[in-house]
Amino acid sequence: MNLTKLFETQRVLDERIMEKHPELKGQNNLDWKTLALQVELGECANEWRGFKKWSNDQESRTQVLMDNPDKTDKNKPWIMRNPLLEEYVDCLHFILSIGLELKLEDLKYNFAKNGLRDSLEAFRHVFNWAVNLDFVAIEAPFLVPKKFEKMYRNLFMSFVWLGEMLGFTWEQIEAAYYEKNEINHERQESGY
Repeated sequence: MNLTKLFETQRVLDERIMEKHPELKGQNNLDWKTLALQVELGECANEWRGFKKWSNDQESRTQVLMDNPDKTDKNKPWIMRNPLLEEYVDCLHFILSIGLELKLEDLKYNFAKNGLRDSLEAFRHVFNWAVNLDFVAIEAPFLVPKKFEKMYRNLFMSFVWLGEMLGFTWEQIEAAYYEKNEINHERQESGY
């Protein structure tokens, strides 16, 4: 897992977003980034479906056939997508961006320890850390940086553990992240 490269890639995208949206420069953008993360986590959980105890369909959306957006390739009218992985890496974009906002891209992590029982508990941990970080950033921004470091570290570690519990390898996550990062750059170019 090359976190340095991921943070640097995210920094380039964040800088491009700032160029396209200069009103965001020079302000604290943590409020909308943490909300965006929470929304993306909800979308990820929705593709996971494991919390939908009322439904007979609790299978994760990991293989969905869709039209190939590249209409020039007549031999491949369809492509297989993994919506769960796509939503997971959308979350990763915001987690990295939050780390950059807090200037915490150089933290050390211990991803080896994971006492979580299942994906439901992992989702809840990530949600809780995201909400706690958001609350502290808004209500108690005067807290010492160490408090933010601990909260962000726990958020990031819980998120990585969630990915493992969802069955993703770090290689899959990185590949999907870079693919989506390219799309995000294209979206900035096209005025998304």
